[in-house]
Amino acid sequence: MTSDDNWLQWPFFDERHHELAHGLRAWCASTLAAVDHRDTDAACRDLVARLGAAGWLRVAVPMGPQGSWGGRWPAIDSRALCIVRETLASHDGLADFAFAMQGLGSGAISIAGSDALRLAYLPKVASGEAIAAFALSEPEAGSDVAAMSCAARLEGDSYVLDGSKTWISNGGIADFYCVFARTGEAPGARGISAFVVDADTPGLSISERIDVIAPHPLATLRFDNCRVPLTHRLGEAGQGFKIAMMTLDIFRASVAAAALGFARRALQEGLARARSRRMFGQTLGDLQLTQAALGEMATEIDAAALLTYRAAWLRDVKGVRTTREAAMAKMAATESAQRVIDRALQMYGGAGVVSGAPVEKLYREIRALRIYEGATEVQKLIIARELLKEAAAG
Repeated sequence: MTSDDNWLQWPFFDERHHELAHGLRAWCASTLAAVDHRDTDAACRDLVARLGAAGWLRVAVPMGPQGSWGGRWPAIDSRALCIVRETLASHDGLADFAFAMQGLGSGAISIAGSDALRLAYLPKVASGEAIAAFALSEPEAGSDVAAMSCAARLEGDSYVLDGSKTWISNGGIADFYCVFARTGEAPGARGISAFVVDADTPGLSISERIDVIAPHPLATLRFDNCRVPLTHRLGEAGQGFKIAMMTLDIFRASVAAAALGFARRALQEGLARARSRRMFGQTLGDLQLTQAALGEMATEIDAAALLTYRAAWLRDVKGVRTTREAAMAKMAATESAQRVIDRALQMYGGAGVVSGAPVEKLYREIRALRIYEGATEVQKLIIARELLKEAAAG
C-alpha cells in the first residue's frame, strides 16, 4: 500500500472496492496512453468503447433482473462511481468525462425508466455501444433549472418538443439524450417532465458545437416540432425535476472524486518536481516554502477525500438523502483541487504553462469542475438551505 492509495483502507470501503480500484489502476496504466487525443470527438468515442469492452462502464448502471440491464452490481454504488472517477481523472481527464457521462446521461433511465426503456438503453450504455447525454441546462436556465422554457406538449400518443438546450456534454456525438422539458402540470419545478430522445429523431438538431478550455464534446441542441413517443417519457408527467435532482444527487459526489483524482496527480507531479529540480545548490524540496506548500496540498486532498467518501458511504450504506453532504464534497473538493493544482504548476515555473504539460492540462481540467453540475456558489446555497430546513424542522 502506497501513500497514494492508503485512503482505500478507510472504513468506507469493502473488498469489492479494493478490487475495483486496483484493477482499474492497472488497466489505466496499460491502456490510456494509447488513446489519440487530437480529435476530441473520436477520442471520446474510443474511450467509451474501451471502457465498455473492459467492463468498467458496468459500474455506471444497475444490474437489473437476472443482469438484464448490464450493470455490475444490483444498484448503482456511489463509492464505486467515486473510485472509478478518481482513478480515471488521475490518468486522463477525457477518460473520466467519458465514464461520467455514460452514468449521468443514462441515470434518469436507471431511476425512472420503464422496463422496456431500461432493457433498450442500459445494456448498450454498459457495453459502450451507445453514448448517453443529459440535457438539462438552457441558455436562461442553468443553475436555476426551474426556469427552463424548453416545452413539450402532449399530442395523442406523442409529445412534441420545442426549444433548446445548451452546455450539453456529449452533444453532437451522443446516441440518445435524456431531455427535461416543461409540460405544464404545475408552475415552476413541478411542471417539468423527462424524456429519452434518440439523436436521429426528426426535429432534433445540433445548432452549435462549443469549444472549452479542457476539450470535451459539448453542444447546443435545438428541438423544432420534435415528436417523441409517449412511451419514452421517464416516470410520470411533472416528475422531471425530481428525477433530475435524484440523478444529480447520485453523481454529484463523483464530481468531487474527479477533482480528487486531478489533485492527487498534481501532488505527484509537484513531489517529482520538488525532488528533481536543482536550485541554489539544493533541491526545490529542500526549501521550506516548498515543504509548506506540499504539506498544505496533502492536507487539503485528505480533507476533501473524507467529505467525498462520507457522502458516498452515507448514500450506499445508510440509504439516506445526501443533498447537503454531496454539495459539501463537491464544493470542497473542486475548490481545494484548484489550489493544489495551482501550487503544483507554480513549482514548475515556466515549464508548467507549456501547452500539453501535465500540470497545464490539469489546470484547464479543474476549472470546469468548479462550474458544472452546480457551481460552487450554488453548492453554498444548497448547503445553507438544507441547514435552514433542518433547523426549522427542530
